[in-house]
Amino acid sequence: MTALPHDYYLKFTDGEVLQDTIDFHAKTNYTIHESVAHLSYLHRFSDDMLRVMAGNELQLYPDLDITVPHEVIDFADRALPFVRDESCETFTEKSFSFATLKSLLSPATVASNISHKRGYPSPGALYPIEIFVCSLSSSNQGWPCQEKVLHVLSNSRTFEIVRHTEDVTRLRHALLPPGSNIGSPNIALIYISYLPKILFKYRFRGYRMANMEAGALYMLLDLSAKNLNLKNRVWSGYCDTMVTQSLGLNCALFQPLCVQFFGHAK
Repeated sequence: MTALPHDYYLKFTDGEVLQDTIDFHAKTNYTIHESVAHLSYLHRFSDDMLRVMAGNELQLYPDLDITVPHEVIDFADRALPFVRDESCETFTEKSFSFATLKSLLSPATVASNISHKRGYPSPGALYPIEIFVCSLSSSNQGWPCQEKVLHVLSNSRTFEIVRHTEDVTRLRHALLPPGSNIGSPNIALIYISYLPKILFKYRFRGYRMANMEAGALYMLLDLSAKNLNLKNRVWSGYCDTMVTQSLGLNCALFQPLCVQFFGHAK
C-alpha cells in the first residue's frame, strides 16, 4: 500500500479521455449562486406533476396485467441492521464527538494492515472516491485540529488535514445555499473523484465505476449511522466548483459526486 502524490496519476492518464470526461461532467453540474438566482432554475414541473413522476416505478407493459400472481415481496423489519432509516428531514444541533465520527467511518477503511481491501467493493480495487469530512457545528466535541476539514486516508485509517480550512463559512454556504431548509447537520461527508485516478486504468468506464462506488459508500455509511443512532441525508443541492474552490482543490480534476450530512433529527 504505497502512498503516491496525487498528480502521479496524470503520467498515466490519456489527455483526450480526461478532457472528454471533464466536459461531460460539467454538463451535470448544478449552478446555485446569488448572481444567477434571477435567471437559473432546475425545472418547471408543477408540484402535482412531481408527485406523479417522483418515486414511481417503471413498468414495461403498464396496460397489461401480467404481474406474477400471489407473489409479494415483504418489506423487512426496520429494526434489522441491513434496513436503513428514512432520510432526515431536519437536523438539530446536538453534541457529536470525534470518536463517533471515527466509528461512523470505520466501514470505509481497510479491514487489516496486511490487505488493501476495504469494507465495500471496488472494481479493480482502485477505490476512486476520496472522502472529505467537514465539521459544520460548534457542538462537535474533540475535533483534533483547528482546521475543520479532514481528508480520510482509508489505508492508514487516519486523517489528512486540509490546509486553510479553519473557517468553513464559505464551504458551508456552498454546501447549504439559501433555501436549503434542512436545519443544522453536524458533519458533511463530501465524496470526491480525482479524475486522473479514476481514468488511468479503465478510461471512460472508470467514471461510471466512480459514481457506482459513491453510491456504495453512502449506503454503507447510511447503515453505519443507523447503528450509531445518527440520522443522515444524501444531498446534491450544491455547485461543484463552489465546493472544490472552498476546499482549495483543482476544480478541473477534483469533482464532487455527492454530499452526505450526518447529525441528529429535530
